Amino acid sequence: MKNILLALTLTAGISHAENKEYLSIKNEVRQSIARGNAWLAEQQKEKGFWDDGGIPAFTALALTAGVRDPNLELAPDKPLPDHLKKGFDWILEQQKEDGGIYNRGLAVYNTATSVTALSSAGRKEFEAAIVKARRKLIGSQWDIGEKGKTDNQNDGGIGYGSKDDHTDMSNTYLAIEAISLTDKIIEDGNYADEPKLNWDAALTFLSRSQNLTATNDQKWASDDAKNKGGFVYTPGSSKAGEDVTADGKVALRSYGSISYAGLLSLVYAKVEANDPRVVAVKEWLGKNYTVNENPNMGAEGLYYYYQAMAKALNAAGIDKLKLENGKEADWRKDLASKLLSSQRENGSWINDNGRWMESNPVLVTAYTVMALEEIYHSIPEGK
Repeated sequence: MKNILLALTLTAGISHAENKEYLSIKNEVRQSIARGNAWLAEQQKEKGFWDDGGIPAFTALALTAGVRDPNLELAPDKPLPDHLKKGFDWILEQQKEDGGIYNRGLAVYNTATSVTALSSAGRKEFEAAIVKARRKLIGSQWDIGEKGKTDNQNDGGIGYGSKDDHTDMSNTYLAIEAISLTDKIIEDGNYADEPKLNWDAALTFLSRSQNLTATNDQKWASDDAKNKGGFVYTPGSSKAGEDVTADGKVALRSYGSISYAGLLSLVYAKVEANDPRVVAVKEWLGKNYTVNENPNMGAEGLYYYYQAMAKALNAAGIDKLKLENGKEADWRKDLASKLLSSQRENGSWINDNGRWMESNPVLVTAYTVMALEEIYHSIPEGK
């Protein structure tokens, strides 16, 4: 018996030693999340919103960060903390007759982030508002020209809300995420007659936003070594600019945040892991892997990049990302270390580069807490 107990003790000791680094990171991440959410709670306005009532997305992102906090151990049958309840009450008050949750434009961005927040709370009483908001998002999917033909490069995608400008990968991914996270509400049968997203058209749009000539029917698509597999902002245009290839052609530059948005969208569209589009974007992400910048964008949109990265790699079931040199990156460890080291003393984060509103600490802190929560909840059991 002594020998058996000794063996068990030694085995437990080895296991603890092997997992010590993961356990330490998990504990540090949990504490960092608590500090970040505590800072966010202090920033809430008296009426219940965060930062700017004209942009409900700020409130929605802060609420998503709040309800996913592992320190709260929330359950559907437990009351929400007062500040989160107040925030959700405010969000629900902003819902319009068309189902959207917005105030000063950006209808899709604000509605999609709000639906994700409401879904993350897991409350039965939010379902009617969620379903109404889903209709707005689904109704925002483009199909202009001949109906059902995806004969316009914007068809299948989703823009900021109007249909007189363009669709883009950011709004499309946020809408796809919100719709996918709330599918179960519809599937349960209580809302059987609700409209559904045209997933075939959405997949066409996703394909037309990727540098991959095998699946992208647009003339601009390129298979040059630098850009193949990555995504651009919208078919025919990249926020990262252009490259001139060795043969003198112009290629739209793929970039990090939107390529992770592309991977996440493909996962939600239920595209198989061996599909060439998924294989290609993972290869591009592996070639351009970093937690020090938004690839091909530098510091611009860096914290948006971090949260998209964490969500996409987790959803794709990637524990370690294969790199170009044959090695594998432990993205959870790398990203956690980067975010933990950049947290300010008061618990917040900020980007010194203000592009896309990232000089706003409420927005950036919400992004970062969400990324850390994705890391925390996705660490495999026993690690």
